[in-house]
Amino acid sequence: MIPIHELLSRIRWDPQFSASRFVVGYWDRVAGRVLYADLREISWDADNPALFNLLDEKRVAHSIPFHRVREVWRDGGLIWQRHPAGDIPA
Repeated sequence: MIPIHELLSRIRWDPQFSASRFVVGYWDRVAGRVLYADLREISWDADNPALFNLLDEKRVAHSIPFHRVREVWRDGGLIWQRHPAGDIPA
């Protein structure tokens, strides 16, 4: 399996690959579940290359470390998953 930082880098920098719609599922410790964000709404942290930033539905900013990414979807199909279904860490 490709490491998440390599996949996100390809999405970010490969114009042909990134022409698709990508959704990232990340583990939210407060919600206790995987939340989803459209990659078009994510900004990359210039100070820390292992983070991305997003605004939630209440417009609250969050910095998400790459190790909390659990899934990546491309045009509605799952292309990357860190843990098998049902094996979400506590």
